Parts: sequence; C-alpha cells; structure tokens
Amino acid sequence: MKNPNIKNDAGSLALAVRLVIGWTYFSAFWRRTILADKLDPEAAGYIGEKFNHFLPNALGIKPIIQYLVENPDILWINMVAFTIIEGIVGLFIIFGLFTRLMSIGVFGLAMGILLGSGWIGTTCLDEWQIGVLGIATGFVLFLTGSGKYSMDNYLISNNFSITKKKWFAWLGSGNIPVKESIFPKVVLIGSLFVLGMTLITNQVFHGGLWGTLHNKSVKPKLEITDGKIEKSTLSFDVFRTEGVDVYGSWVIAIELMDEKNNTIVKYSQEDLTELHQEDINNYYIAKIEPGKHSLIVPLGAKAKLNLDNESLLDLESGTYRLKITDISGAYWTHPIKK
Repeated sequence: MKNPNIKNDAGSLALAVRLVIGWTYFSAFWRRTILADKLDPEAAGYIGEKFNHFLPNALGIKPIIQYLVENPDILWINMVAFTIIEGIVGLFIIFGLFTRLMSIGVFGLAMGILLGSGWIGTTCLDEWQIGVLGIATGFVLFLTGSGKYSMDNYLISNNFSITKKKWFAWLGSGNIPVKESIFPKVVLIGSLFVLGMTLITNQVFHGGLWGTLHNKSVKPKLEITDGKIEKSTLSFDVFRTEGVDVYGSWVIAIELMDEKNNTIVKYSQEDLTELHQEDINNYYIAKIEPGKHSLIVPLGAKAKLNLDNESLLDLESGTYRLKITDISGAYWTHPIKK
C-alpha cells in the first residue's frame, strides 16, 4: 500500500538536509570512538578538555559546565552519554526513523552547542554558525518529518501497527495532527523563535547587530584574582577566559613590582618551565602546566599558583603589582596589598 503523504511531500524535499545533519551528529560519535579515542581522560584530545574550553563565556548554562569540569568522574559519564546520544540521533535521522523525536534531539544538542560554545571561532564564528544552523534544521525536520526514503515511510506504507498510534505522527513522520488554520502560526512562531535566538546570541557573543564587532577567540586573555603575599609565598588565581581554543597562552614571565615599578620578584621563562606540581593547584580538567619553553595556560583553565620566594620575607607593607606576560607581548596586571 502506498503512503498517501509522500507525493511531493516536504519530508522528501528535506532529504539532503536530513542526511547532512544526520551525518554531522553521527560523525561526532564516529570520530570519538572509532577514528580516535577521545573519551579517554588520560589521552590527548579528551573531549572533556574541549568541553572545559566552553566555560569562560558560556551563556545560561555556565554553572552546569563549571560543575562538570570540577567533577571529572561525573564529567566523563556525561561525555560518554552525550556521545552515545549524538550517535543515536545522527543515525536515526539518516535512516529517517522516529524523525520528529530525533529532530528534537538535534534541536537540543544544537542549543547546547550554541549556548556553550557559540562564542568560539577564530575566523568564521564556527561554533555559533553550527549552533544556529542546528536549531534551525532541527525545527525544519520536526515540521517535515521524513518522506519516501525513510524507515518511517516504510513502517507507514506497510501498515505497521505502531503507525496507527496517535503519538506516531508526533514522534515519527506523516501529517502533524494540527488544524490547518493553526499550523501556519506554529511555523511562524517557531521560526521567529529560531531567528530570535540567532540574533540574540550573535549580538551577545560577537556584537553582530550593533556596537563594536568582537571575537573572543583571537587573542588570549588572563584574569588574575585573589592575589596574596603571606610570609615567603606569593599566591594568586589565574583564569584564561579568551583566545584560540586549540592553543594555550604561553606565559614567559611573572613579576611582582612595587609602587615605583621596581622588580621585587621575577620568574623568567626558564623558571616557569621548572615549576613543580605542588606550585600549581588546578581547579578544572584543562590544566595549567609548565611546558618546555613556558608556562602553558589552555583556554578555560584556572589554577592557584603558589610561588615561594625568600625575597618576600622582608617585604614592607604596601601595594604591589603582579604582572603576567604572554609570549605575544600581551600582559595582565593585578594589585596586591601586604
């Protein structure tokens, strides 16, 4: 029996969109499990570290991301679950099985990408584009369902009992059981919501509508807080909040200066490569570590540095200035009172 809903239907017209968006999500599962092991917390390229990169400027879901990167075991469980869900959603979308239910998955996954990492992208606002296009295609696939070339259509055409259930049209394919007078309004309201999310996030993340256009992925930025001098120890928190996600900030100097800009303590490039593990207390999965030629600070990494120096023992009371210098020449300062 032929399915009466497949003649020039929107589900068939959206086939290319369905196949591409399906592969987009399934390929994430394929890359992390088959082509490389990106779910191993001890391996380079662990997906949890990438997730940590989202933290500094995430919109709305920042507390969730922070909680996960502070709890590595829970983070790993969520990364595995997230990867499996992406694989299932992508595969089902490709085959057109329970298309509308999977389109909700596409919409939700894309929304998470948009809110979490929409601010990342060195040249073409990469993550923002992926996110907004994902929520748009998820919404479109919910409206269209799948057409002739789909498992949903096979089930409908062969009169499987499951297709007779009222909920199948909402979770699978076929005509959505909404009155024709109401359906255009559903399309309009949903489309305007997607457009609204696009414009709002474009402005918040990149200043894309008015004001100064900005890209937080171009230059590294470090935030220094909680600076203290106690006996012979200089301690402070450093958090990298901006810059390219695939490269660290290479710190080549840490200095403490007095009000006359006289250097009291200086850790040179060589000194920073010799810092010990007990000198650096990392908060998250992405870790600040001494490298071969500098102190490496990945995007989203935050740590408390405890630098012991006998020159601090006889330091007079007053206001001092902590200065951290990147290999690019950029530097950041923080006042410290003793």
